[in-house]
Amino acid sequence: MSPIYRSEGARRTVEQRYRALLRRWPVPATEPTVPTRHGDTFVIVCGPRDAPPVVALHGGSFNSAAWIGDVATWAQTHRVYAVDVIGEPGLSAPSRPPLTSGSYAEWLDDVLAAFDIGQAAFVGASLGGWLALDYAQRRPERITRLALLVPGGIGRQKYAAVIGSLFLLPFGEWGQRAAVRLVLGPPPPSATSDVTAVSAAPETSESAELADFLPLIQRSCRSRRNRLPIFGDDGLRRLAVPLLVVAGAKDRLMDSRHTARRVRRLPECGPVLRPSGRG
Repeated sequence: MSPIYRSEGARRTVEQRYRALLRRWPVPATEPTVPTRHGDTFVIVCGPRDAPPVVALHGGSFNSAAWIGDVATWAQTHRVYAVDVIGEPGLSAPSRPPLTSGSYAEWLDDVLAAFDIGQAAFVGASLGGWLALDYAQRRPERITRLALLVPGGIGRQKYAAVIGSLFLLPFGEWGQRAAVRLVLGPPPPSATSDVTAVSAAPETSESAELADFLPLIQRSCRSRRNRLPIFGDDGLRRLAVPLLVVAGAKDRLMDSRHTARRVRRLPECGPVLRPSGRG
């Protein structure tokens, strides 16, 4: 099994930065690590104990810090379980079973069992969206609804931006930041028109910290090299739960127009195609 990190020092640096971000989690939470057949799994749990459960699965080459900007809203009405996906730069085990196996469904079975969850809604982004769709097809009785942000497994993947980013990486910190912008798109514009005030203000927001975290992960970790399998029409049509798919019209990793065309043919889906980049 190939290690996720390029060195032990890289692992420590990423984990330290991640733990620092988690200290800014916007609502009270617990952080249990639960055993599974495919390795220990770190989960952030928050929201009312008696509220309906929602499981959040982040994208590849990242971790549950992805949900810092959303979880306060979700936790008002749901019990949120933000799960660090195994094999990614979070605090779960480094195992990466084949995506074509049933291993990830077994892994989620064990995560749900650890919290005595019979059924849950699932939120997934990119790789996390693929995992949620895979689980919904293998365990349809366990999922109540799906909300997917630029999910893998529906539309074709694109590679031009990823290949282009490889040529930028050798150019130090500037190249690494440029590579992230090439793949993920530029950050959203500020809501204020006062450029002087924006430029003078210190970057203390969670979004600024996440933007700094991404280049660190990119230079410290080995991304998955295998493409996400595409789900067939028959499997997607068998989904018997409400499904919302949100895609970016300018997404540089997924062919969102292809995703939208496939989703519109499904009976229970609510597609949205945004005229923006990823996220």
